[in-house]
Amino acid sequence: MFYYLLKYVLLGPLLRMVFRPRIEGLEHVPSSGAAIVAGNHLSFSDHFLMPAVLKRRITFLAKAEYFTGPGLKGRLTAFFFHSAGQIPVDRSGKEAGQAAIREGLGVLDKGELLGIYPEGTRSHDGRLYKGKVGVAVMALKAGVPVIPCAMIGTFEAQPPGRKIPRIHPVVIRFGEPLDFSRYAGMENEKAVLRAATDEIMYAILTLSEQEYVDQYAADAKAADAERGPEEKRRFPRVPRG
Repeated sequence: MFYYLLKYVLLGPLLRMVFRPRIEGLEHVPSSGAAIVAGNHLSFSDHFLMPAVLKRRITFLAKAEYFTGPGLKGRLTAFFFHSAGQIPVDRSGKEAGQAAIREGLGVLDKGELLGIYPEGTRSHDGRLYKGKVGVAVMALKAGVPVIPCAMIGTFEAQPPGRKIPRIHPVVIRFGEPLDFSRYAGMENEKAVLRAATDEIMYAILTLSEQEYVDQYAADAKAADAERGPEEKRRFPRVPRG
């Protein structure tokens, strides 16, 4: 109930009025039945802009930190995400990944839309990073299509560390559904999962026109944090697309 109140009354109209996002390829999102929407992740705003433009409800696997923050702000954030039907996911360790897959499959079993960011975390520099194979595991186990999605302009509107978004043109682009039925029953084959995940990431890359990095985002973020101020000034990383 609160999800639709946010979407149609409290937040959705405001987001559409302020950002006036241009929507492309919305016809690729099925009007019924289970499917995964896999997108790039550039900004905290992504959580709200994509649901605001979709005609159907979508449930995201959200990081557990959004539900466990301290103080009044933490409680309000947790209330917001719980009320919006988002599912907390602990992203630390292999067992946590299995729990996320179980939660995602539960959403798909109900014939709903599941939103996921295969990179696993927000891009810290606007580039597209290597996808984790959990999205492929769920697609193969549930036998559902994957709709690639590109958020364009949200990094400039609200890059990491910026609390209040600035006004910036935003494009939300959906691609044709990807069918992985040819891999049915092969969800335990590592090579198959890697191939399917790479196919999803290539589709996102084609839509977003970002620079691609064949490295996990969390590892790249940690490595970038170790770069000294002088090195960052000499070799800045500028997003493309």
